Amino acid sequence: MIATMYTLDRKDCKALGLKDVYGVHKAVYNLFPENNGQGRDFLFADKGGDWNGRKILILSHREPIQPRHGAIDCREVPAAFLDWDYYGFEVVLNPVRRDNASRKLIPVRGRENLHEWFLKKAPGLGFEVEPHSLQVSRMGVEAYAKDGTMRTHNTATFIGKLRVIDPNAFKKSFAQGIGRAKAFGFGLLQLVPLTSDIQ
Repeated sequence: MIATMYTLDRKDCKALGLKDVYGVHKAVYNLFPENNGQGRDFLFADKGGDWNGRKILILSHREPIQPRHGAIDCREVPAAFLDWDYYGFEVVLNPVRRDNASRKLIPVRGRENLHEWFLKKAPGLGFEVEPHSLQVSRMGVEAYAKDGTMRTHNTATFIGKLRVIDPNAFKKSFAQGIGRAKAFGFGLLQLVPLTSDIQ
């Protein structure tokens, strides 16, 4: 796996038309030409920025091409990086649940509901979260225009400490991302190894 920081200054952002999540989506996809029909093999998280520019974190199975605008800094993710027991984490998710009756996807809203939703979801992803460490922020909706229509994604950022309970599932969650709308910058599990437990 390759971790890349994509750095864009103000002129780059203007040239790429980075006005919304769809603009960021297109800028990142341009770094990864069609892969013999294999589909998307990368994840990204918009780290935001300020008046001067922005940064986008990318995790991929292959190196991105050199961009026309901005600069990339690529580093191999060491195999041992995923062998720790405890991590601090941050992940931006599209929190939805499927309604049993209608089969429609329903947005999960409200801090307490989001907190409970993520704690229940985590074990299936190979880890458990220390409940008292879990913070939910930046709750809202990402809106963007595509094909002449306005579209939206429910969004929330989850930050906390986790303990790995199923190493294989955890590695899959890291490599493939978690949740829905990964093509639009959701689901990249950003990790920092911790040397002690989460108590």
